[in-house]
Amino acid sequence: MGGGHDDVVSIFPDSILELHTTRSWDFLQAESGRLPSNKYQRGLSSDVIIGMIDTGIWPESSSFNDEGIGAVPSRWKGVCMEGSDFRKSNCNRKLIGARYYNVPWTRDGNQSSLAKTKGSPRDSVGHGTHTASIAAGVQVLNASYYGLALGTAKGGLPSARIACYKACSDVGCSGATILKAIDDSIRDGVDIISISIGISSLFQSDYLNDPIAIGAFHAEQMGVMVICSGGNDGPDPYTIVNTAPWIFTVAASNIDRDFQSNIVLGNGKIFTGSAINFSNLTRSRTYPLVFGKDVAGYYTPVSEARNCYPGSLDPKKVVGKIVVCVDDDPAVSRKIKKLVVEDAKAKGLILIDEAEKSVPFDSGIFPYTEVGNIAGFQILQYINSTKNPTATILPTVDVPRYRPAPAVAYFSSRGPAELTENILKDSSCSPLSSFSWFFYSFHVGFISHKNGLAHASNQPDIMAPGVAILAAVAPKNETGTVPNGKKPSTFSIKSGTSMACPHVTGAAAFIKSVHRRWTSSMIKSALMTTGILFKSLKVTCLVCN
Repeated sequence: MGGGHDDVVSIFPDSILELHTTRSWDFLQAESGRLPSNKYQRGLSSDVIIGMIDTGIWPESSSFNDEGIGAVPSRWKGVCMEGSDFRKSNCNRKLIGARYYNVPWTRDGNQSSLAKTKGSPRDSVGHGTHTASIAAGVQVLNASYYGLALGTAKGGLPSARIACYKACSDVGCSGATILKAIDDSIRDGVDIISISIGISSLFQSDYLNDPIAIGAFHAEQMGVMVICSGGNDGPDPYTIVNTAPWIFTVAASNIDRDFQSNIVLGNGKIFTGSAINFSNLTRSRTYPLVFGKDVAGYYTPVSEARNCYPGSLDPKKVVGKIVVCVDDDPAVSRKIKKLVVEDAKAKGLILIDEAEKSVPFDSGIFPYTEVGNIAGFQILQYINSTKNPTATILPTVDVPRYRPAPAVAYFSSRGPAELTENILKDSSCSPLSSFSWFFYSFHVGFISHKNGLAHASNQPDIMAPGVAILAAVAPKNETGTVPNGKKPSTFSIKSGTSMACPHVTGAAAFIKSVHRRWTSSMIKSALMTTGILFKSLKVTCLVCN
């Protein structure tokens, strides 16, 4: 079908892709190289247009207020599509365009129908709103996630314009839809395209069959820079995606802020845990503490109960108690473990997970926290040596000036790029964080100097904050997520290379605002080859500014 037709260049299978899921700009010292504030707010920066290809946008968010922003650039050729819950009036001088597409979804691996969306650019997932506000959200005072990460939220270039292209739903993203969105954004007149989406690293296509690579190639030919997330399949090598040489590929780091939920044992000993929870437990009362394997259901293997597999715990032995589980099997996610324990009417969950404890999990109002292997061993030792062990889990507090930071996130996909392993890119300074040195420490895709800094590396190109990032979302009122007496939050804390990508988008947009004639390669070079000294883990690293 289509063979020999003059308008058909190639035909390839449509793939289904996945979404990659305040303090960060201060951590990057973003203001240190900027123009005076009066020019920064009202000057030439306001004409940069960022195309966000994602799950849509929540236009009512205060991050997209257009107060003080000038008229829509005359070169803009896009539209504001109306839908069942979206009107042209939802667009403004900040959100200047919005499109949506029918998103195919799969059942048992076969494309069977179109997703039953409301037919609107409105974001019902929250992912697209989050990424857009990171890249270009205006300043919002006193932003927080139910009191956590309180401060001024802002994007990388608050005066930039946003064009939204809703190419994804909560069931995924069609490659054909993404390709269409890229084509539309080029015709509409965007300067930069930001894509926090990618195919699984297990099923990577060659560049002739990769919709993002094909679309990005056409965009680059038209002078439009394309920035993509590198994926969340780390820490194994060869897991990086969106690696075409003409794509700016982004890895994720932490920032110097942590979210801690501490554990207090019955003997008074305190352990520092990591999580985001709004627990109603206090230090004044402790609860029975049990290990998962000791409260296993009938005929349940111990290995399953210690990992909190679905159906592995005996509710009669769990109710009213705090359960300790391990993470021997990553196939059972933290969310599933939390639901298993919560459904069994437990009082809380302590998860022993050395790898993922650095990426705080949001458990809503359910008491939950994570510790590493050393603390976990001591907690299990306390359970085994105490007749009636007890504990409590305290609500989360945010901890500033956390170290080590920046450090590559555990989940961030690693190089080298499987399809372009022979292409090395100068990354002696990985901007926005000390990516070169930290990636060097994993011995993946690098050539090193004697001083321990990577001189050249395969993908990814750059690293930016992607762990526990506060940004705008579509407010949700799901059971168990909203603290008592609170309204659904319009901000949330999320992690992923999805969050890292728009940080680089915002930085690139700022450079574009100052140097309108610069090409994508020039902007990329500026970000990758300018830096300051940064000390972390007692090692001096280069950080781009």
